[in-house]
Amino acid sequence: RNVDLDADYPTERVMIPAGRYVMLAVTDNGTGMDAQTNARIFEPFFTTKPVGKGTGLGLATVYGVVQQSGGYIWLYSELGHGTSFKIYLPRVDADGPQPAEEEQRASALDGSETVLVAEDEEAVRLIIAKALEARGYRVLSARDGSEALELAAGHGGIDLLVTDVVMPDMNGRELSRCLTEARPNLRTLYLSGYTDDAMLHRGVLQEGVAFLQKPFSLGALARKVRDVIEARP
Repeated sequence: RNVDLDADYPTERVMIPAGRYVMLAVTDNGTGMDAQTNARIFEPFFTTKPVGKGTGLGLATVYGVVQQSGGYIWLYSELGHGTSFKIYLPRVDADGPQPAEEEQRASALDGSETVLVAEDEEAVRLIIAKALEARGYRVLSARDGSEALELAAGHGGIDLLVTDVVMPDMNGRELSRCLTEARPNLRTLYLSGYTDDAMLHRGVLQEGVAFLQKPFSLGALARKVRDVIEARP
């Protein structure tokens, strides 16, 4: 929703300057966080999940995307009372039509294809889905490989799979292999906080696959999605 801050708003991490924003709020009623966890929650590779169940890159990616967009994150959490995140992004009100060249360049990244997004970090999954939907794509969102397979089984055409490389139970490469058995023309865009060189060195991914490193900007995501779709034979 639209929010106007008429004065600077202090938070524990940063001062949010007065201005006009679009605010996205996400709240849960889970276990919440103590002060030590709260202080480290946006650090890359920091996770409270068991070994092998999380990379610690989800919130770090969200933080990076928001910062690159000129925005701010406000976080409040108490043990036993859940957690609330509020993301403030600068609001731009268009007073008139964009210059033709800029409008054409922006619309070149739009699409109408169907994209299946598989990402176990809810915050990252939400940002990806909202960003692609805003550009006209139809988005199917799954929290893991099993759910992605279920969604695909109940849906006709899927043009692109956007998947995290490391997920519980089924990794992105396995998911892509399962889906392309029935859809040989399906293209895959892999996401990871590790570099593509690291993925190749570990044997997780093959050379030449489409890859986007976390954290990424929404513009980089839009360009990469369009590039991968248009490269499809």
